[in-house]
Amino acid sequence: MQAQVQLMVEKLEHLSPERLAEVADFIDFLQQRDRDRHLQQGFTRASEAAFAKIWDNDDDAIYDRL
Repeated sequence: MQAQVQLMVEKLEHLSPERLAEVADFIDFLQQRDRDRHLQQGFTRASEAAFAKIWDNDDDAIYDRL
């Protein structure tokens, strides 16, 4: 991992300030996307029990085979 970081630093050193700002924005975007996915997965796991109570019933058993 350290080698990858060093390679990125070397590449960054050759960019203009404007490009560095773009890179920083992109990194922020990636981090936000990861946080959003993590949050979404958490909400999904938290709601599974509630939905199981609704969906796991004899009246809807026919849909289990789809």
